[in-house]
Amino acid sequence: MSTEASRVRTVRLASPEETHRLGVRLGELLEPGDFVGLIGDLGAGKTHLVRGVADGAQVPRSEVASPTFAIVYPYSGRIPLYHADLYRLTDYDDLYATGFLDLEGTESAMLVEWLDKIPQAAPRDYLRVTLKHAGGEARELTAEAFGARPAALLDAWMG
Repeated sequence: MSTEASRVRTVRLASPEETHRLGVRLGELLEPGDFVGLIGDLGAGKTHLVRGVADGAQVPRSEVASPTFAIVYPYSGRIPLYHADLYRLTDYDDLYATGFLDLEGTESAMLVEWLDKIPQAAPRDYLRVTLKHAGGEARELTAEAFGARPAALLDAWMG
């Protein structure tokens, strides 16, 4: 996993609706092979962002669910999309046992919540998105690109 981001963007989001809209834009831009790791405390807005990404990737809303208990959930939309939640896992061995690692290199995009719990789950090139509480409903979103494709994705997403 790369240790230094090639691009970083930070934006303040005033509401869950803004978080969702930013997610929609990301979902419209995702391509097979893209990996987005999401980091943030409970209630930081990861789910709002993921639902937006799914909308942008044209995943039917009825398919979007929290994968906390399934660990990995597949979605069918404009592109295949996997949504993983590492919250309940304790280490890399737990992750290995889920079959998650078999998904890398497939013709799909991946959204992985709680990547900070098992950072080695990220491939070398990925986009890391951190959400933090910023008072009331506001959130601060920081996106960091590791690698050429994630940098291009970040530029297209947030300029």
